[in-house]
Amino acid sequence: MTEKLYLQNSYIKETRSKLVSSTGNYLEFDKTIFYPTGGGQPCDTGIIRANGGTFKVVEVTKQGDSVLHKIEGELTRSATDIIQEIDWNRRYSHMRYHTAIHIIDAVVHHSSGKYGMITGSQIYQDRARVDFDFPDFSKELAERIIGESNRIIAEKHPIQIKELTSEEALSIPDLARTEPGRELIKKLGVVRVIEIKGVDAQADGGTHVNNTAEVRNIQLSSIESKGRRNKRMNIVLAEQ
Repeated sequence: MTEKLYLQNSYIKETRSKLVSSTGNYLEFDKTIFYPTGGGQPCDTGIIRANGGTFKVVEVTKQGDSVLHKIEGELTRSATDIIQEIDWNRRYSHMRYHTAIHIIDAVVHHSSGKYGMITGSQIYQDRARVDFDFPDFSKELAERIIGESNRIIAEKHPIQIKELTSEEALSIPDLARTEPGRELIKKLGVVRVIEIKGVDAQADGGTHVNNTAEVRNIQLSSIESKGRRNKRMNIVLAEQ
């Protein structure tokens, strides 16, 4: 089992660790700051420094309770003094986009008009997409959602990580907004919750910023129709 430091603090950029196992160029450590691909968020990349060498981490995946790091080259099982370092620019971009999606989800979910529901999302380093099941969708509605989301961002809400028991999590309405999500909560001993203070809370395993202000500003780049009810919103984040 790998201790997942990214769940405790998304801002850790570097840490020391011990090599637990190695199979070819796949490594498992006792702990990691590298986020594995999952939940619509790409994995972290970066480097591993050990025994005077530097190895690029090109892929990170989750296997049960373990996190596997694919590197360029091979690291011997006897390697010591191991330092992990993530590509911070990539990580921070993912954090901002993931938080932006949560804010959009909050606006959609809590809207008085009940616009519809989010069915999926995908994060990239320089953009993201959000998929909806909307009975009625238009550019005007998309712009309204983005406008409400940017208002929340400008209010500078703190964002906190909480841990709840499965029973506590299931007692909170809409903490998980899909049936697979609710079923997953039932199987977990501890449920990680991302709370945007005064706005929304969701069960989530991704990385996020500490305050909505860090998202800066969401810009709508385009909308797409993927069917009668299936719609897509493509967004980018302002850098300044």
